[in-house]
Amino acid sequence: MWEIVIGVLTLTFMEIVLGIDNIIFIAIVADKLPKSEQPKARRIGLMFALVARIILLLSITTIMKLKDPLFTISFTEVPIDMSWKDLILLAGGIFLLAKSTLEIHEKTTGKEGEKKAKAGNTLTKIIIQIVIIDIVFSFDSILTAIALVDSVWIMIAAVIVSMGIMMFFSGPVADFINKQPTIQILALSFLILIGFMLTVEAFHIEVPKSYLYFAVAFSLIVEMINMRVRKNT
Repeated sequence: MWEIVIGVLTLTFMEIVLGIDNIIFIAIVADKLPKSEQPKARRIGLMFALVARIILLLSITTIMKLKDPLFTISFTEVPIDMSWKDLILLAGGIFLLAKSTLEIHEKTTGKEGEKKAKAGNTLTKIIIQIVIIDIVFSFDSILTAIALVDSVWIMIAAVIVSMGIMMFFSGPVADFINKQPTIQILALSFLILIGFMLTVEAFHIEVPKSYLYFAVAFSLIVEMINMRVRKNT
């Protein structure tokens, strides 16, 4: 009994940590919608993430097959076997790099307001972007969960609990990010780092996630101090 509880708590914590980047992405892209539609976009986005994770968990056998090599890149010093997993990570990494860079460009050139004014930023388009990145993040987190716990039902329970917690806090997190321009740029820079990490992982270059999260946490602490200083001056 205690093993199940510990397993659920451990995986729940892991899912929340790995889901932070997902919440940040959803908050930033949902900000392009009218204020009244943003909570709906965040809820739908996180619901898609929940459904994607459960479907992937129930398809563990298929997921493990996705790690089988499809072809080999032989023009490098060491030949690299590419699988469906690698291609998914590569596509997701390139998408994040391109999307985050474009968002930073819009914010620094003042074109974001024009984008918001256009009718093209419909709820459907935003949801499609969220679903694309949900699949990539879900795939990565499920592979990590499989390495930690054997029981699929423990994984599903942890995913449901973590998604419930993230849905509860997604509103305050999104409001905080979108009200602070410097935090937005920091969050987008974080997504660029995630995109780079996914891209190099597709080529079997492992980047310890602890380094990445430490860098982000350090930058966030410095920015919080800067905000406090600006407030007092």
